Amino acid sequence: MSHPAGRVLGMLELLQAHHRLTGAQLAGRLGVDERTVRRYASTLVDLGIPVTATRGRYGGYRLRPGYKLPPLMLTDDEAVAVLLGLVAAERLGLGTEAPATATASAKINRVLPTGLAERLAAVQEHLGFTLRRTDPAVRPATGTLLALAEATRERRRVTLAYRSWAGDESRREVDPWGLVFHAGRWYLTGHDHLRGELRTFRLDRIDTVAVGPAGFTVPDGFDAVAHVSRALAAVPYAHSVEVLLETDLVTARRRIPPAVAELTVVRDGVLMRGRAENLDGMAQLLAGLGWPFTVLAPDALRTAVRAYAGRLAGWAERTVG
Repeated sequence: MSHPAGRVLGMLELLQAHHRLTGAQLAGRLGVDERTVRRYASTLVDLGIPVTATRGRYGGYRLRPGYKLPPLMLTDDEAVAVLLGLVAAERLGLGTEAPATATASAKINRVLPTGLAERLAAVQEHLGFTLRRTDPAVRPATGTLLALAEATRERRRVTLAYRSWAGDESRREVDPWGLVFHAGRWYLTGHDHLRGELRTFRLDRIDTVAVGPAGFTVPDGFDAVAHVSRALAAVPYAHSVEVLLETDLVTARRRIPPAVAELTVVRDGVLMRGRAENLDGMAQLLAGLGWPFTVLAPDALRTAVRAYAGRLAGWAERTVG
C-alpha cells in the first residue's frame, strides 16, 4: 500500500476487522506515523465513514458500532476474476469451509448483470480441471487459518489442540514460523516446544488455537515452503531410496516435485533421496525421466527396474491381430 489512498483503505479494513486499535498499532501496520493516522481518520470521516477517536490510556480508533459499509462495487473484469478465483479455491482445496465459497459465489452472481452472469455460468458449467478435487474433510476451519496467520505475522506463540494421524490428542506450544498450502492441504511449520524441534502440523488436525503473549524470532532466511517440502518427502515409507541422476539440478527440479524426493548436487550429477512405499512406482518414475541413472539403494530397486524394463520390452513386441 505505497499510495496514500491505499493506506486509507487499509486503515478502514483494519478498523472493520478489530474492535479498537490505538494510533501506534495503526501506524505500525500501515507503515506511517501517528500524525498521518490522524489525517487518515479525518479523510474517512470526510467520506462519510464514522470513525471515532478517544484519548487517554485506553484510547484509540474505532468504527461507530452498528455501522455497515455500502455494497462492494466491482467492474465486470473484477467480478470475473473473483468468481474464477472462488471456483479454483473450492476445487483445489485452497479455501476453508466449503459453504463459504458457495455462498460468496451466489452473492456475487445475484448482483451481476444478466448477460455477464449467464456467460460466467457457462464457464463454470464447462470448466474442467486436470487435478483431482480435494477432499473437503482436509480443509481447515476458517478461524484456525486466520488465527494462525495473525499469530505468524505478529510473532506470537500459540497453543494447539492437535490430533495425530493415529488420532492421538496432545497440546502443543508452537512458535508459528510459516503457513504452506501443498497438494490440497494446509500446513503450519514452526518450533514445537513439546518436542524441542522444528515440526510440521496439518491444519485440519488442529481442533483449537489459543494465541498467547510470548513472542519469538524466526531465523534469518528460513523458507517455510522448502522446509515443508523436505518434511513431507521424509515421511517414513517402506523403502529409503538413493539414486544418482546424470542431469543438472535445474532440469531435475522441473520433473521431480520436492515432496517426492530431496535433490542435491554432487560431483557426478544430482543425488535423489526419497521414500517409497512401492518400488514398482519408483521404477516407473525413473524410467519416465529419460536420463541415465545409478541405483545406490536399495538393491531391491534394481530388481524393480529390471522387472519394469522387461514388461516394457514385452509390450513393445505386441501386435494387433
